[in-house]
Amino acid sequence: MKAIVAGADPEGIGEELEAQGVEVARVDSPVFADALGEAGIEDADLFVLTDLDEGISVTLAKEANEDVRAVCYGSGDLPESVGGVVDLVVDPSLLDAETVAEELVADA
Repeated sequence: MKAIVAGADPEGIGEELEAQGVEVARVDSPVFADALGEAGIEDADLFVLTDLDEGISVTLAKEANEDVRAVCYGSGDLPESVGGVVDLVVDPSLLDAETVAEELVADA
């Protein structure tokens, strides 16, 4: 399984996915289409956005790979325009990164 983690990742979801055996590529904010392409979005199974202010990147990821599972794991508000595109939104104050990573891998 391959994942792209976009944003600062203060909760450590990237490390937890790696602990589950997932190949993780990272993209820093701001998230642009070319950076997603360089990270391998076309072949990714999972796109995890940790900076919800970068919500438009979910649309960019889905445009490059319509089958990628888009997950937002961060605090704050997601832009309304992205609500219908994202597959899952998880607030880190409700579930820790280890639990989210385990569930994402189990659902794959």
